[in-house]
Amino acid sequence: MQTTDSFQHFVNELSEKVGAAREAGWQQGQIVQQATRLGDWLAREVSPRTPEQKLLKELWQAADEREQQAIASSIVKLVQRQGKVH
Repeated sequence: MQTTDSFQHFVNELSEKVGAAREAGWQQGQIVQQATRLGDWLAREVSPRTPEQKLLKELWQAADEREQQAIASSIVKLVQRQGKVH
């Protein structure tokens, strides 16, 4: 997976992925579950390149599993709203 330095590019890319998952018949819970797994991978493997990425990584690492799911759910909702994916 390629990372990006632009927050808007990140949102647009995630919006496309969420839209594709929706078209494939995925439910919201499945999308959030995958977003949580992606968050785990990013926190472990990717060095943040922007202050926003650093903040998100630190929040993720400080959160327990329930809180991480809430972060992932919030990010999914954000990209749905900004990308107009429903």
